[in-house]
Amino acid sequence: MGKKETGQLGEDLATAYLERAGWRILDRNWRCDSGELDIVARDPGGVVVFCEVKTRRSKAFGPPLEAITRAKMQKLRDLAVCWLRSQRSFARKIRFDGIGILIEPGRDPQITHKPGIGS
Repeated sequence: MGKKETGQLGEDLATAYLERAGWRILDRNWRCDSGELDIVARDPGGVVVFCEVKTRRSKAFGPPLEAITRAKMQKLRDLAVCWLRSQRSFARKIRFDGIGILIEPGRDPQITHKPGIGS
């Protein structure tokens, strides 16, 4: 499985995880000139959540969520503003979450969801 396929599988697993938890997916792989948002969802409390998904096939380079850097968080904030403007709607509350997916051969995928990253 290549890097692109691994990333897509991770996003599929993250989406299914959120839906099972009662979240409504608003957008996936939303793109603009500045980049891409992995998942935009509304949690059961009505908060619009911008989810950054990081998928790895091993822990050799650390857990997946360690890949969300300060620079990535700034880009995520900028992309969130672009997405909100494109929707022409008002969100009372927004949040940024990280979802780490670890897909190791011979094991069930591990999902780590960290609400409020970069706060």
